[in-house]
Amino acid sequence: MLIFVSSFSCKYRSSLGDSAPLKTTAPSSADHLTLAVPCEGNSWVYHNAAATDQVVVAGGVKNWTSTKDVIRTYFFAHQTGQIELGLKANFGVPTTLSVSFGNRTQEIQFSKSEDFANYYIGKFKIDQVGYQFIELRAVSAASDHFGEISHVLLGDTFKRNSVAFMDKDWFYWGRRGPSVHLRYRPPSDKEVQWFYNEVRVPKGKDPVGSFFMANGFSEGYFGIQVNSRTERRILFSVWSAYSTDDPNQIPSDYQVINLGNGADVTVQNFGNEGSGKQSFKVFNWQAGTTYKFLVKGEPSVNNSTDYTAYFYAPEVGKWQLIASLRRPHTYKHLTGIHSFLENFATTTGDESRKGNYSNQWVYTTDGKWQELTSATFSYDATANSKVRFDYAGGAEGSSFYLQNCGFFSGNVDKNTRFEREVSGLVPNINFSLLQTP
Repeated sequence: MLIFVSSFSCKYRSSLGDSAPLKTTAPSSADHLTLAVPCEGNSWVYHNAAATDQVVVAGGVKNWTSTKDVIRTYFFAHQTGQIELGLKANFGVPTTLSVSFGNRTQEIQFSKSEDFANYYIGKFKIDQVGYQFIELRAVSAASDHFGEISHVLLGDTFKRNSVAFMDKDWFYWGRRGPSVHLRYRPPSDKEVQWFYNEVRVPKGKDPVGSFFMANGFSEGYFGIQVNSRTERRILFSVWSAYSTDDPNQIPSDYQVINLGNGADVTVQNFGNEGSGKQSFKVFNWQAGTTYKFLVKGEPSVNNSTDYTAYFYAPEVGKWQLIASLRRPHTYKHLTGIHSFLENFATTTGDESRKGNYSNQWVYTTDGKWQELTSATFSYDATANSKVRFDYAGGAEGSSFYLQNCGFFSGNVDKNTRFEREVSGLVPNINFSLLQTP
């Protein structure tokens, strides 16, 4: 289950100041705090994915040896009021931590324990419903290890139904964060042959694990990813009509066929989310730059449909073929036109991402372009199950936007309909000049 927490700007040693007296707490001093937020599912080393991967592991916070690591544990508060905080931890030696919540910071010395025990931190006030976090910084210890922390403890007026956080059933998907979608409204009385879209990612909103999917359709998707700190990709995938998560189980007559691909494009099978054929090109796209996406879908031979994807980068200055993929047992034009934003890296679920999606057009089989200015917002099971609440979308001038992760407060209701401004900027594309497989 997800817990709402208010957003705080956590200033180190803020309201209590540098002269705040050192507080000492002993094992079992917080046994009356019975609400336990598991660190394994709800903690991150603040904006440090590599450290998170090493420090936040099975069982909670372990391997904590650096004073540079700032550990935040998040929960969502459905109500305001006074709250008591504590830690369930194992300190092999006396350890001093700086503990911040809201605008208060206190240095606390935690006495040695023989095993995991409950330690009391103090009473605090929540002034605003939404995401909250408790922040821990290492100050000193009689060793090079700052202990192990399995849970943040909550109490006083706050009970289980007044907070939300990730329990063990949601650790993986909850740490990835919610996915958000835009469903566009193409003309209902015409067949869509081409779908055009533009995407610009604001600077600083492109952490590792982001997938800004621009041109989605009922049988596949096309967009840009941040795969690591050194690699970014253009990705185009088509699912097989055969339902399985294992591509090796797909019968030969259901295999998606690669009809041809562009330069430096890898084409391979994929699975674990349905199965099919994916194509990708390593390309160092940049936040702050607008990229263009074009997908064609049309019926083909022997009850199949051919899907072809093109990408336009201003750095290159021309449309590039990604791939043309044939899907057997399908005979149709493009349907289910949509975009989405997701995070596929659990270590960056505490970092916010945002994409602006603009100038959507479809080209129908009667040879006409039509602008799409209406979209409906939706989200995935992680949000629908109230595991995470940091999701949003909307319209900003002539573009739509999607935003997720980062534990911001203030989300958008499912099925909210947005209208963007009309751009009138018809795509200037000569289809006859596009590279064909």
